[in-house]
Amino acid sequence: MGYTDAPEGWWKSFITERRPAPTGKLAVVRADGSPHVAPVWVDVDGDDVVFMTAADTLKGKAIRRDPRVALCFDDERPPFSFVTIRGTATTSTDPDELLHWGTRIAGRYMGAEQAEAYGRRNAVPPEMVVRVTVDRVVAKVDVAD
Repeated sequence: MGYTDAPEGWWKSFITERRPAPTGKLAVVRADGSPHVAPVWVDVDGDDVVFMTAADTLKGKAIRRDPRVALCFDDERPPFSFVTIRGTATTSTDPDELLHWGTRIAGRYMGAEQAEAYGRRNAVPPEMVVRVTVDRVVAKVDVAD
């Protein structure tokens, strides 16, 4: 993994500890080779980034066809920071994983009091858990300094 102007592992706390939780901007490759970018709710599991999407969406279809993805997170407040991640996605439709990750991710974005309801709502087909094995990280802390 490559790091640019950021401490080792900084990217994980940048994604998980900021409030409100930042959405990731997911880039995938469409069937015609053109890019597609969409926001996703995420969490970090070790060195992996995890999110959910439906298998029948543009994101889901693209990931199942070509697992190469990129994610971008940024802090829009001065002095500005960002992290970009490139990796390979794998998917799971295991019901236990869907419920676990649906609840955990919902808790980050909707709060603990709504996590279980969102988790149950999202733990059904055609949803799938997407786990990104990170190949490369580029990060910049305090861009304007």
